[in-house]
Amino acid sequence: MRVEIWSDIACPWCYIGKARFEQGLAAFAHRDEVEVVHRSFELDPRRPQGDVEPVIDALMRKYGRSREEATAMEAHVADAAHGEGLPYEPVGRTTGNTFDVHRLLHLAKARGRQNELLDLAYRANFAEERSVHDTRTLVALGVEAGLAEDEVRRVLADATAYADDVRADEEEAARLGATGVPFFVLDRRYGVSGGQPAEVFTQALERAWQDRPVRPLAMGTATAPDAACGVDGTCEA
Repeated sequence: MRVEIWSDIACPWCYIGKARFEQGLAAFAHRDEVEVVHRSFELDPRRPQGDVEPVIDALMRKYGRSREEATAMEAHVADAAHGEGLPYEPVGRTTGNTFDVHRLLHLAKARGRQNELLDLAYRANFAEERSVHDTRTLVALGVEAGLAEDEVRRVLADATAYADDVRADEEEAARLGATGVPFFVLDRRYGVSGGQPAEVFTQALERAWQDRPVRPLAMGTATAPDAACGVDGTCEA
C-alpha cells in the first residue's frame, strides 16, 4: 500500500503531521508493507526567490495582528509540536519561497534519501532557526542527508532541475482536491487532511487496507478538526 504525503517545509502542521503519521503508522499491523512517498506543495508559490522575512513579521502582516498576538500564535503551534516530542523555536525563524527545497527533495527521492532530507530540513527550519532559503544551508542539509555535494550544487544552480517534478506534484494535488497541507492520500482511495492525531492515521490505514479493492478516492475520512496550512498560507489549529 502506498501513502502519498503532500507538504511544504514552511508549514508547521506538516512538521507536526509527519510525526503524528509516523506514530500512527508504527501502530499499524501491516506497516512494513506501506510505501511512503513525499510530494511537493508550495504554500506561497508566487513569493519571489530571495524574498525572505521573519515569521512573526509575516504573521503580523498577513493577519493584521500585533507582535504580541503573532508571537502567541507561534507559541500555540510550538506547544503542539512539543506535545509530539518535537523541538520548535517559536521566534527567530524566517519564511520565503520553498521551490528550491522541493527541487532538492526530488533529487533526494531519486537517490533514496528523501525522508532523511525532509527531516533535516524540518529540523533546520523549525528547531534550529537556520534559513532553508539560502544555497549554503541547502547544500549543507543535502550533504548531511547523504547526497553528493557536487550534485546538490548542480541542481540548485539549474533552476530547471526537477522543476517539472515539483509542478507535477502540485498539479496532482489540485486534481485530488487538496486545498492545503499536510494532505495524505492512502492507496489513491482515501484522503486525510491536516495534522490529525496518530490514532486517526492508524484508523485510516486500517480502513484502506481492509478495502483493498480499488474504489474512487474518498476524501475527509478524518473526523478530528483539521490542523493544516492553506494555499493562502493560513495555518489553523
